[in-house]
Amino acid sequence: MAEQVKFYFDEHVPRAVTRGLERRGVDVITAQASGRQSISDREQLGFAFLRGRVLVTMDSDYLALGAEGVSHAGIAYASHGRTIGDLIQALMLIYETITPADMVDHVEYL
Repeated sequence: MAEQVKFYFDEHVPRAVTRGLERRGVDVITAQASGRQSISDREQLGFAFLRGRVLVTMDSDYLALGAEGVSHAGIAYASHGRTIGDLIQALMLIYETITPADMVDHVEYL
């Protein structure tokens, strides 16, 4: 089996999404669990990059960082208003179909 994407959730992603993915066996860490709330967006993106984790966010500031050329292990961006179920389904699609290498410096819109 190919290597699977691992996720890092910023502090704005609902806890229910984390629980839903963990129940499905997906490797997820959160800003809250790693004690990284209120850290700058650039530092959050670097933290995820160094750990090979796709950053999942609802904060469009990360899109600007990616557009500036800041290297990252991938950004999965969800606009506000998406349901918990929609987010879980979209992230599972990434998990099941995209390799970590394919996510590097790539933005996936959920």
